[in-house]
Amino acid sequence: MKFCKCALFLLFPAILMARDTMIDNTGIVENPKPTWETQKKARTFSLLIPAPRGQITDRNGLPLAQNRVSYNLAIIFPTPLDWTDEKIVSFARRQIAISSSLINRDMKVPDATILNHYKNRGVLPMDIAEDLLPREITNLQKNMPPDQVLRQTYVRFYPSGLLAAHIIGYTGQQAPLSARPIENNDLIFPESEGREGLEQIFDKELRGQPGLLQITFGQDGKKASERIARQPVPGYNVITTLDVNVQEICEKTLAKNAKRGAMVVMDPNSGEILAMASYPAFNPNDFVPTIKQSVFSAYSNDPADPLVPRAFRSAYPPGSTFKTFVGLAALNSGLIKTDEVFFCPKEFAVGNHVFKNWKKVDAGRLNFKEALTQSCNTWFYQAGLKIGPDPIIQYATQLGLGRRTGIPLRSEAAGNIPNDDYMQRVHKRTIKGGDVANMSIGQGDILISPLQMTQAMAVVANGGVVHQARLVLQVQTIDNKVIAAYPDRIREEIPVSPIVRDEMRRALVAVTSDGQGTAHSAKVKGIDVAGKTGTAQWGPTDRQRIAAWFTGFMPAAEPRYAFTALYEGEPNDQSVHGGSHAAPLIGKAFREIYHPKKAASKEAATSPVATTPIPEDESNPAPEPVPVDQSN
Repeated sequence: MKFCKCALFLLFPAILMARDTMIDNTGIVENPKPTWETQKKARTFSLLIPAPRGQITDRNGLPLAQNRVSYNLAIIFPTPLDWTDEKIVSFARRQIAISSSLINRDMKVPDATILNHYKNRGVLPMDIAEDLLPREITNLQKNMPPDQVLRQTYVRFYPSGLLAAHIIGYTGQQAPLSARPIENNDLIFPESEGREGLEQIFDKELRGQPGLLQITFGQDGKKASERIARQPVPGYNVITTLDVNVQEICEKTLAKNAKRGAMVVMDPNSGEILAMASYPAFNPNDFVPTIKQSVFSAYSNDPADPLVPRAFRSAYPPGSTFKTFVGLAALNSGLIKTDEVFFCPKEFAVGNHVFKNWKKVDAGRLNFKEALTQSCNTWFYQAGLKIGPDPIIQYATQLGLGRRTGIPLRSEAAGNIPNDDYMQRVHKRTIKGGDVANMSIGQGDILISPLQMTQAMAVVANGGVVHQARLVLQVQTIDNKVIAAYPDRIREEIPVSPIVRDEMRRALVAVTSDGQGTAHSAKVKGIDVAGKTGTAQWGPTDRQRIAAWFTGFMPAAEPRYAFTALYEGEPNDQSVHGGSHAAPLIGKAFREIYHPKKAASKEAATSPVATTPIPEDESNPAPEPVPVDQSN
């Protein structure tokens, strides 16, 4: 500490006056240990007590992240703290050995850690075993060794394990506090901090206000008193838009019927995300208070990438689901009429390239509804070329595709809608006819996340209103006082004519109900399901994979849910299709959402998703697709 000269001048006389004296045979001799030095051990520490972290709940208040009391076993070093290094280590080793035999736990505490704690934070207990098991606590309470204590701490707890793990995230313990000498306002034990998901984004709100512990030491360096001067105040609660029931059904459906995939369910009338599932998932409890290296390595080396939130952090080529948005652009711009027809041949030439339909025979003359129902590639090639790339790009962008939705989670995928600027930057040319043909069936450089897809389909469902996608409803105190609210916000409104809106709905319903539709397995009894299948290839040629989609909304007339299912195929597996793998995911999930008792009774008889593909449009994507730029 630095003092100004005036401060030194004022202190110095007092120091001289306080010096003790002693007399010997040579006369008066000054004591070499002045009292100001012997009393310097007298001190009061004001230390902070970490507050319980706030809860994260679903929309109905069901906890997704909360706290539990944890017990640590700690050594209490006798005061004053004036032992030699050898005595410090010997004392700690003896205490560790006693406790290790009591609870049958191997405790490894390096000598350097012991000495660091003693010299820097010796006034506080030193933890030697964290998060004790109930049987360990019982054994210690019966035979608590002298100079040891059970210390209560707060540990983050995720009661539903894997449920919504990619959204909620996890916490981790802050760095050890013993690296420097203890100071006033230091924490008495490390605080948890958000490391991923909502735990990270709302870390400040969740932490709360720390309490205050005062510890006083006498002039001899021995502890004189200890008291809590201020109780900690729990952190705020974060209330999400999630519905635990819907989230659980989606995750269970994925776990039973897919190796990798995602499902998103949104309220199309408010933008509230009811479920956002990614599979496989991880257990956030594994990260608390710290994750074992073996567990982290298992997660990191798993080829299924369980730590990746596919629902919002991954983007895929959309395949024929994109025909929905091409149709909206064509009809609503007036460039194509609802009753306008094009032939649906088995192939169609654009320049020197021949683009094929998935059907091996001509399907005849089709209007928009018929073309979407059958998912005729060659019809959409012609439609896309007639209207040109600009309306497609404009409507896709207005629907929220190719840009982040803005949910409060880090590293959300932006996706990609290629325009001339992108084509010049990546391919050194403008958009050509072949690019438009590819774009018209969702191939080429288009990338969309399952969350973006759901938001776009929600706009089709509600007739043109782009609601801000919402994942959090509000932040509130423990006594339910609202600190921050996130109400419905309209990002954009697309003036969709009633004629176009109704035609879009009829066409999408026909996909699931018409005899020539591609998504019969998505049917829900008593509900008109509107949707569109899609299948697209992506990845390196030697390990090409298929993204199978089904996206839409229900009930069709008065939409309550907008949804997307994404099924990731295995490398080089060409049997995966939207109709055979993604549509059944939606059917199974929503049959349970609408008819839970009936679904439960049939659960034992439920078979996995069919592996035999049904014919559909996307099984033969356009030849020589434009390479996907994964960096966008």
